[in-house]
Amino acid sequence: MIPDEQLNLALGEWTSCLSQEHVISAEGLLDRYARSSSASSRRPAAVLKPARTDEVAAIVKIARRHRIPLYPISTGLNWGYGDACAVFPGQVIVDLGRMNRILSIDRELGYAVIEPGVTQAQLAGALAQESVPFWMDCTGASPHSSLIGNILERGFGHTPYGNRLLTISGLEVVLGTGDIVHTGFGHFAEAKPTYVFPYGVGPYIDGLFTQSNFGIVTRAGLWLLPKPEAFRPFLCFFAEDEDFLRCVEPLRELRMQRVLQSVAHVANDLRAISGERSFPRDLVPAGARLPEGVRLGLRRVYGVGAWTLTGALYGPAAQVRLQERLLRRAVSASRARVVVLSERKLGLLERFAPAIERSRLLRRLSPKIRAARSLAGLLSGRPTSAFLRGSYWRRREGIPSDLSDASDPAADGCGILWLTAVLPFRASDVRGMSVALEEVFARYGFDCLATLSMISERALVAIVTIAFDPSEPSEAERAKECYRAGLQRALELGYPPYRVGIDGMDLLGPAEEDAFWNATEALKRALDPDGIIAPGRYQPGVFRGER
Repeated sequence: MIPDEQLNLALGEWTSCLSQEHVISAEGLLDRYARSSSASSRRPAAVLKPARTDEVAAIVKIARRHRIPLYPISTGLNWGYGDACAVFPGQVIVDLGRMNRILSIDRELGYAVIEPGVTQAQLAGALAQESVPFWMDCTGASPHSSLIGNILERGFGHTPYGNRLLTISGLEVVLGTGDIVHTGFGHFAEAKPTYVFPYGVGPYIDGLFTQSNFGIVTRAGLWLLPKPEAFRPFLCFFAEDEDFLRCVEPLRELRMQRVLQSVAHVANDLRAISGERSFPRDLVPAGARLPEGVRLGLRRVYGVGAWTLTGALYGPAAQVRLQERLLRRAVSASRARVVVLSERKLGLLERFAPAIERSRLLRRLSPKIRAARSLAGLLSGRPTSAFLRGSYWRRREGIPSDLSDASDPAADGCGILWLTAVLPFRASDVRGMSVALEEVFARYGFDCLATLSMISERALVAIVTIAFDPSEPSEAERAKECYRAGLQRALELGYPPYRVGIDGMDLLGPAEEDAFWNATEALKRALDPDGIIAPGRYQPGVFRGER
């Protein structure tokens, strides 16, 4: 904890720099930043809200003088990974939400230069309003979530630009010294390729500022996806686990051959069902895990199988028609049911969806139509809140009837922890990891809501939701234990996480000496000599008492 005298001196200097309204220290106003959808929260000492890069630099210099730790956030909607909370309580949050300018959009080369407060909805709206012939890649997170914030966590989306870390160029970063660094060609005066060629000349350092605490990113160039001539979302329904496993290798070949260009996602039955309804407490009044019979019954009710593959085909019309044929052939060995939404079908959905929703006879089709429209929008760069519905699986009041883009699972009392792992793109790895995690989740009494994402031609990312009822202290504690046990089990099997939340930072480093983490500690000391920025964030040495 920061001594009051020390904090008060810094608050006075920050107030001179930012003005009183953008320096928050009143207890009641800190509640939003302490709120969390995870199993625990951390209360900050204060919150600072800069609007410009020079203000961020001034904040860091003041913090360095007074030895006060800072924790930067973009919009603070990091649900399931820590929300707006720091790794440790008592840090000062630097909320970059006021830095929300779209600095430029290049209509010819297809990129935008943005600040960390720019949201998915904001950029998508700007592209539509200005009729820019490009789409942005978006995630299933809130439309009000930050683009840069997600990319710095190496988050991913759904389109051919879904591996989002590969689509940034030219970062502006405030180091722990208060110095401002421009990466790539950005440090050359008037350099024209800054936002189209990320590597620059000399060491390529952009990656140092992702999943690290070496600096505060205040600007980035983001590449946009050219609008394709043809676009066809698709769904493949696999009735049983073995049907999907039989298709893993053929799907990998499609990805390697660039037939499947997008980051396709495969959701298990529980993840699909959670998008339609919350946990059936009327059928299962005790416990947080569905009995097998109830689970199979819900599959039939909602028309899903063991796994559902979703993605889209992009490109010239003739190419997309060929891609569709190859996709159907790849899954033909299983009993997969394939649904491809052609341009004509998408047009009919848009035209008749309002009438169907008003019709009593056809109202049962509304959830499927809503899901199809949301999927098509997401895959073409239009963010939606529809995919947040799964966050409400264990919420006692269920999914809000008025769920909207402004909904906040943390404020609504949802409990979620996301456990992740990276697997080789092989059926044997999918099977082994699935069996291991089911054993862990069964031991702690939770449903295993899982998604596998084809992040590259050779790797899958597993994201498993631990949904819990935060109003039940014993269940919340069990969820935290399940998360830690699941992460440790995945590490034992050789499947490290692609990202972790604030509850898992201490599990990243082995007990023994590790040259990799030693090297990152050396970089930390060079770029942030006083350890001001986000202590403990992807810094397992802190938990071993090395700093």
